[in-house]
Amino acid sequence: MEKEREVVNTNFPKTATHDLVGGLRREERSKPSAQNGRPRIKFAMYLFGLCFIIFGARALELTVLHEQGGITRSASNGGPTTRLDIVDRNGEVLATDIPLPTLYADARLIWNPTETAHKLASVFPDVDAGKLAKKLSTGSAYVPIKRNVTPEIQRHIYQFGLPGIKFKETVTRIYPHGNLAAHVVGYVSRPDNVGIAGIEKSMEDVIDSRGPSRLPVKLSIDTRVQHAVADELQASIEEFNALGGAGVVMNVNTGEIIALVSLPDFDPNSVMEFPEDARRNRATLSVYEMGSTFKAFTAAMVLDKGIATLSTKFDARHPIKVGRFTISDYHPERRWLTVPEVLIHSSNIASARMALATGISGHREFLARFGLFDRPDLELSEVGRPLVQEWRKITSMTMSYGHGIAVSPVHMAAAASSLVNGGYRVKPTLLRKGHVAKRPQDRVIRQETSEQVLELMRMVVRDGTGGKAEVEGYSVAGKTGTAEKPRAKGYNRKALISSFLGIFPSYDPKFVVLALLDEPKGTKDTYGYATAGWTAAPTVGEIVRRIGPIMAVEPSNDSGKTILASVEE
Repeated sequence: MEKEREVVNTNFPKTATHDLVGGLRREERSKPSAQNGRPRIKFAMYLFGLCFIIFGARALELTVLHEQGGITRSASNGGPTTRLDIVDRNGEVLATDIPLPTLYADARLIWNPTETAHKLASVFPDVDAGKLAKKLSTGSAYVPIKRNVTPEIQRHIYQFGLPGIKFKETVTRIYPHGNLAAHVVGYVSRPDNVGIAGIEKSMEDVIDSRGPSRLPVKLSIDTRVQHAVADELQASIEEFNALGGAGVVMNVNTGEIIALVSLPDFDPNSVMEFPEDARRNRATLSVYEMGSTFKAFTAAMVLDKGIATLSTKFDARHPIKVGRFTISDYHPERRWLTVPEVLIHSSNIASARMALATGISGHREFLARFGLFDRPDLELSEVGRPLVQEWRKITSMTMSYGHGIAVSPVHMAAAASSLVNGGYRVKPTLLRKGHVAKRPQDRVIRQETSEQVLELMRMVVRDGTGGKAEVEGYSVAGKTGTAEKPRAKGYNRKALISSFLGIFPSYDPKFVVLALLDEPKGTKDTYGYATAGWTAAPTVGEIVRRIGPIMAVEPSNDSGKTILASVEE
């Protein structure tokens, strides 16, 4: 028993020792492998975690931050903004691009088209939820929903958390001043932003420039003056129940157009909401027989050619009959009239006799000096070509008082500038020429003739038909023009084009101010008259009153100088 116990006791420890030692050995052998594997596992976990953070951040940037912040980045870095700004002469923005995203849907990702459509319709009242739901059910990758989404609405839509609803960065052309200078600036097509009218069209190659220079296109227009002209012209249209009107303010020395107004007008931000007639530029595209404003050119003609002096008299005692036509005066004096008196009393008869004294070829040559037979070279495509009847004796006679030739208001303003600026021909322009603009060198009439005509036009305001254009503190010169509108046969006596060609200040001409009213109606205050002296002349007077201070023209008392006194002596 002792031996047996001993054997048992002896064997047990051996077995236990063996198993234990074996276990320890196995444990010792496996320990280096576990220690080597743990760092790899930890490294892999860290790597996957880092990748998750990076990809998550990038996804967040692409889906939310990029779409919300992309508007600002696009504007500052150029981004999709390609068209140059258009500004007035003082840097006031008239047209610019702003990045406003387009809302669209990837219908393949839409979970519930009906719910999605109703939520979007709650933000956009003009969106039909039913129609949108059908579009969202098509499975199309691109379903446009709304253009020009504001940042506020964009944030609101993000809060819905709708899958498949996305934003695409796009730019929109906007016109901050709306209707103001709409016919000058023009507008672009939607949504591709291509110039359709105005400066937007005529200077498309410049405005759509993608070059390094991003300087804006600077116009000669002054928005302050533009507003004053539009405001006064609109008031006159309403007062005299006219069909429309046009207004031009031009620098007589540089040809820069400070204001160009055509009424009715339109808002280029929503141009298709306005009728075609409102989109027509009456100041540059439409041409009119301007009536007696042409008498200023007729007087200049006989003076400059040496055919007459200020004291020369022309027979205005009786109407002139030419075939079946009769030329008569609206307010006949029935006597011989000096050159100043012809303008003061606006005599058609005496003007016709001036044309006869000059001859057809001489008359045509003189008007050609001012470019009155040519299409004006202006930075717009909407520019009308003059209409001139066949040159005959009767044509020359009627053209002396503004019938038989039709020109645009801006054309007349440019020609008048040459008449009073010392006799130099100017080219009309809508682009600012800079602070130091070169005076034109192409002389069309003598300096003395220019000074004489200017004083004659001053007398028309002081003593003649243009009295209602007089402005206290500013010396205004000018000429009225009332023309009957042509029709199939002859002229419509009840449909008038009334215009006034104003110059101020008359002692040192700086600006031509022209106002035209299309078919004005007489009122109780005008005793039923719709002629220029009652309608267009006071319109110019009010315009001068408002823009004089804006253009820094110093008020001055009229010197009282008159050439009529010297003529009578």
